[in-house]
Amino acid sequence: MSKVALTTELPMSAEAAAALARKPATTTYVLSPILRFYHLQFPEHFEVGTQASGRLWWFGVIPTWTHHLTIKQLDATEIYTNEHGGPVRTWNHRLTFEPIDEHHCRYTDEIETDDGLRGAPTRLFIKLVFRHRHRRWHRLAQQLSTTPG
Repeated sequence: MSKVALTTELPMSAEAAAALARKPATTTYVLSPILRFYHLQFPEHFEVGTQASGRLWWFGVIPTWTHHLTIKQLDATEIYTNEHGGPVRTWNHRLTFEPIDEHHCRYTDEIETDDGLRGAPTRLFIKLVFRHRHRRWHRLAQQLSTTPG
């Protein structure tokens, strides 16, 4: 198994960021427009053991595979999932939101994937798409911090 991790600071509390990460709409936003899930079967509220699956599409027009996810751990500032689908046999994903202060947190995506030839393209995908994902997270956090109310 190999790990890839990406960390960024967000202008929001760790608890607020973790709460957002639990919403399917947030996943849709941070992956857009590169990846889209169609027919995502995922409840609005989830807990340990919740399972979901959805068809992945590149740029909303190129169908790929059905991706499957199981919530394995869920804490106030951490989410851990086991995922797989298509060529991805193992995708263990940990999202952590570490408080920096009252209004900022350190967000880390850590993904554990298969080693070897099959894992190499997956790790490249992670590095490219998750940079985009972190930019979108930062944009979302900034928008929410400037929204009155």
